[in-house]
Amino acid sequence: MQTHALVAIVTLAALLCYIWMILRVGGARRRTKIDAPAMTGHPDLERAVRVQANTLEWLVIFLPSLWLFAIYWNDLFAAAAGAVWILGRIIYALSYAADPKTRGLGFAIQAFTTFALLLGALGRAIWVAVSVGM
Repeated sequence: MQTHALVAIVTLAALLCYIWMILRVGGARRRTKIDAPAMTGHPDLERAVRVQANTLEWLVIFLPSLWLFAIYWNDLFAAAAGAVWILGRIIYALSYAADPKTRGLGFAIQAFTTFALLLGALGRAIWVAVSVGM
């Protein structure tokens, strides 16, 4: 029986990474002196907001895919892929903050990882449904 402790740790690490991105928005607000609810007005704030929003957009795809992959395949591989996803998001965040044109590598890493988890979980779930019965 798998405990899924590794995937739980990676899930929490991904959420901590997201909190870091939220805090970066707050830091950008302080540096640029742009108060909420404004979302525009300085490129540093706009970049921080976009990184945070894009990460949230991907979290809703990544987290269920991570857990379903762990359940249907393997906890260790899912956790390793989750760690790669976090690394991709960090690269994306730092690259986007420096120059949005350089965000491609981090985006590609996390997107590829997400789709590997998603398609792997989907494929295995279909295989189990067909072979074992629904």
